[in-house]
Amino acid sequence: MELKNRVKSLENLKEIGYQVGSGFLIGLPGLEMKDYAKDLIFLKKLEPHMVGIGPFIPHKDTSLKDEKGGTAYDTITLLAIIRLLLPDVLLPATTALGTIDPQGREKGFRAGANVIMPNLSPYECRSKYTLYDGKKFSNNESAEEKEKIIKSVIEAGFKPILTRGDNIKWKRK
Repeated sequence: MELKNRVKSLENLKEIGYQVGSGFLIGLPGLEMKDYAKDLIFLKKLEPHMVGIGPFIPHKDTSLKDEKGGTAYDTITLLAIIRLLLPDVLLPATTALGTIDPQGREKGFRAGANVIMPNLSPYECRSKYTLYDGKKFSNNESAEEKEKIIKSVIEAGFKPILTRGDNIKWKRK
């Protein structure tokens, strides 16, 4: 019942004019390829404005701390599939992908990602919300991080656009 309520909420938000997003973790213990296929079918039906996927990375303070994490290969493959399914979707190359593979975000862009969401939180607050161990891109001040992101996007062969980041199909009502 809870899943149906969540889906209905996303549909309602989209209907009244909000940009909506969805996503899933790659390599979460217990998931199989058939689960990803179901997720992809759901995404195609929903046609969200943004899809966020990234590799599962275990955190030392959770019950999943000893589990194997998701892989860059699987994450990048699913980014490419999502790009083909949803050509106009906002698709982040996540920090988690860059954490498990030093070139992960750049590979994500080449597979179809078109968004980076920088961590602009005050430096002294970042340790209060660690989602996983070894998070990359969290030791720089915001201005320094922005310059590194711009450089990495250019080095990956793309032109950075520093706008609000609305989906091209979304129109404010």
